Amino acid sequence: MAQKLEEEDQVRLDKWLWAARFYKTRALAKAAIESGKVHHRGERCKPGKEPRVGDEFEIRTGFDEKTIVVQALSIVRRGAPEAQTLYV
Repeated sequence: MAQKLEEEDQVRLDKWLWAARFYKTRALAKAAIESGKVHHRGERCKPGKEPRVGDEFEIRTGFDEKTIVVQALSIVRRGAPEAQTLYV
């Protein structure tokens, strides 16, 4: 059973990106955020930003740019099928 958080609970952006399997480690997620590869509403994010359900993020990896919408919050990294339920 995944530890999904309620909307009022808090989770760091780097931890959520790691739990949603966009990055292999939290350190890589933090480095990507700090280097400006993650944007929210057209602005750079900080690793400590708290994502909310419904937030839209632009994530750039290499030449690929993804726009995701947060569907659920989680602080636990689980299998890929469960991680895909965290975003659209």
